[in-house]
Amino acid sequence: MAVLLNGAKSSCTNLYTPVSRPFAPCPDDAHDGFQSFSERKKMKKILLVFCCMFLSWNASALEVSGVKLADSIHLGSRDLVLNGAGLRTKFFFKVYVAALYLGEKTHVAGAALNQSGEKRVALHILRELSDEQMLHSFNEVMVANHTAAEMQALEPQLKELTAIFHVVGKVNDGDVVDLDYLPASGTQIIVNGVLRGNIAGEAFNRALFKIWLGDKPAQPDLKQKMLGM
Repeated sequence: MAVLLNGAKSSCTNLYTPVSRPFAPCPDDAHDGFQSFSERKKMKKILLVFCCMFLSWNASALEVSGVKLADSIHLGSRDLVLNGAGLRTKFFFKVYVAALYLGEKTHVAGAALNQSGEKRVALHILRELSDEQMLHSFNEVMVANHTAAEMQALEPQLKELTAIFHVVGKVNDGDVVDLDYLPASGTQIIVNGVLRGNIAGEAFNRALFKIWLGDKPAQPDLKQKMLGM
């Protein structure tokens, strides 16, 4: 049984509605509801795409050649952020992943070298390296970035570095060598979380970090990656 709506105007073409059922929505109203649902659905898709893009970028920023890197660490009196990281290669062999941690991010090598406070270069080893191989590669690049007089001035610290790595011996795939600078004590050489030696002096730390950030770095593209470029 149906009843006639008392003089009510409607955009609906059907003016009769069964008594036992609620009023049916007007087509215009239904259309508006559909648009609202469609817009919400479209917005969810857009947000999902942005989320996926962000997660993809974040994952790539924290992993280099299979090595997962922390995006921040605590060293000494402050937190450091991952400035950049890259892969060191030699004759097409993967040698290590080097990561630079600073108090403030920078794309400028000089700013990174001269930045005050704690800082770290972390070497994630990808193949077996003897102490002689490590020391030779360090010394070769340091000589390229310093004058003979500067190298002479660094000789005491270089002897300490040599002695420390002779005690460490070889490093293997999966080992981590942290070169930490703390203003109060100098450069700490830490292997797999164990302190193996400390070398005093800011000048030595700057000379050491020039291996990766100097004008003549060990590998130019690695320097760019460590500077976040």
